[in-house]
This record gives sequence, C-alpha cells and structure tokens, in this order.
Amino acid sequence: MEIKILGTGCANCKVLEKMVYNVLAEMNISANVEKVEDITKIMSYGIMQTPGLVINKKVVLAGKLPSIKELKEIIEKNK
Repeated sequence: MEIKILGTGCANCKVLEKMVYNVLAEMNISANVEKVEDITKIMSYGIMQTPGLVINKKVVLAGKLPSIKELKEIIEKNK
C-alpha cells in the first residue's frame, strides 16, 4: 500500500500525518508513507486544499481532517 500525505507543512497536514501512522499501527497494516510538500507535486493531484491523502495513486481526501473512524474506513476501503 502506498500512502501520500499532501501538504506544505501546515498544522492540519502534520496532524493528518500522525493520524495516518497511528491508524496504520492500530490496524496492523504496513504501508509506504510519504509526505509530499512540493506545491507543484501537490497540484498535480488536482487538489485545491490541503491536507490531501492519496492511497495507491488515488486521491481519497482533500481539504479537511477526517475523524479517526473516517480515516480507518478510508484506509480499509482502499487497501
């Protein structure tokens, strides 16, 4: 599983990154997690607001922080 967290370093982007690592550990899922901070690369995914979450090359979240429950559902559905 490939996960990318899109964000230029704002507070919500950092929170999402921590949430992703915590949820993956809790669900016992191994994944390659990458933080993408380059604005050109972020824009290439077609999102206008950060944070963004990309799983296996598919944008699954943009512009908001999910709840832990929502994040677990998103990861489960896209693994």
